[in-house]
Amino acid sequence: MKRFIGIGLIALGVVACGNETNPLTSDPTDEVELELPPGTEGATARSAVQRYEEQDGNGNGYAQSITYDPDANTFHVDNLAFDADNVYQQDDVVSTLGPFRVYENLAVYQDSVTGVPINQFPHKAIFGQSRNLTSDGDPITEFAIVRTGAYVDYGFGGFMYQRRQGVTLPASGQAVFAGDYAGLRDFGARGGLEYVTGDMAMAIDFEDFNDGDGVRGQVTNRRILDINGNDITASVTTALGVTALPTLVFTVGPGVGNSAGEMTGEITSNYYNPDGALEGFESGNYYAVLSGEGADMEVAGVIVVTADDKRWDGVTVRETGGFILYR
Repeated sequence: MKRFIGIGLIALGVVACGNETNPLTSDPTDEVELELPPGTEGATARSAVQRYEEQDGNGNGYAQSITYDPDANTFHVDNLAFDADNVYQQDDVVSTLGPFRVYENLAVYQDSVTGVPINQFPHKAIFGQSRNLTSDGDPITEFAIVRTGAYVDYGFGGFMYQRRQGVTLPASGQAVFAGDYAGLRDFGARGGLEYVTGDMAMAIDFEDFNDGDGVRGQVTNRRILDINGNDITASVTTALGVTALPTLVFTVGPGVGNSAGEMTGEITSNYYNPDGALEGFESGNYYAVLSGEGADMEVAGVIVVTADDKRWDGVTVRETGGFILYR
């Protein structure tokens, strides 16, 4: 039976780990098969890993060849129509969300022959990099999210996350990771984009990970911002009849982690409506990858959840958020 874990995760602290050589599964024949996004084939605990949103024909996963140029501080995205020349500059209105940077495409592009200006669709990108570096000087983990609010339904975009090195998984003990969360919110049956920020924590029980079930996590203190950075959280909470946004909570159950240090599972939120009844709100999935060893272990990934947006009739909202968490 799946178990829903509530608040109090951060207070768990870190339990010291013993021998850090064994994989997450106690028996290699018990390897957990995860439904991960496309990307690295045959990943192991010693390999780099990259994952990206699956292309579904409805707009998801169309953002390709996502790269960052640190010298120019520009973000490059391919395969999205009307985003100018595929080069995104750091946003001049909302440049950062916590430790993560925000980028946008040019608003106007010229006809290559006549010079006539062509209005572009607005796209936003959130880019996160680990504060820890590999021996080559590159961030150990990264994530990127690209969405647009130019369409009446969910538009074309995508996400990616990666680690550039392997992971040494403990054979026993527990660990807690904490850090920042930020994302983009787009809509079904309505255009526009919003930002979201929050705090995130994740705990892993390595000793009882025999079936890949020792992962719990939550996203708390979420705030919703409009495209100009104004806090509009109250518009959402008022529509729900609550005083704070519900907490996103991992569903704890078997089959969410493997010996390569990758994880995926369900994530939901619930709230008590004005009548005192418990209602489900958001639902979706988290995708994550561990990297490093010992005190330097970290986890990066992406969360995608959808919900009915109570502010409007017939409108749904999709929240795509990224995180990098540290021990």
